[in-house]
Amino acid sequence: MANEDEKRKSGAATGAVRRGADRFLEACLLQLLQHDAGHGYALMEPLAQFGFTPENVNASTLYRTLRGMEKKGWLCSDWETGGPGPRRRVYLVTPEGTAELKERIATMRQRLVGIQRLVDIHTAGADGRTR
Repeated sequence: MANEDEKRKSGAATGAVRRGADRFLEACLLQLLQHDAGHGYALMEPLAQFGFTPENVNASTLYRTLRGMEKKGWLCSDWETGGPGPRRRVYLVTPEGTAELKERIATMRQRLVGIQRLVDIHTAGADGRTR
């Protein structure tokens, strides 16, 4: 029974971490697409500046996230016409996506203060109390 409870708790924690990572990926994509349209594969390299690597964000995750963001109304897309090579779906942030990004940045700023406090307290002493 305890083993089942541990598995359930571990799964919930893993799901929460995954949702947090997904939300961060969405915010990063909104930022990257804020001022310039882009297609999925071309977004992989600029995501590295936010700590994403091909190991933790593959093409299928990226495209699934972009489609989900489009369903939420944060992005719009169209097929790029002309040019060499195959057609590519190009994404652009909608006004709703801009509003979502602003809200997420505000939340991140608040959390950043708390994170810095935690790091400062931890650094001050192993027992968690400032000295």
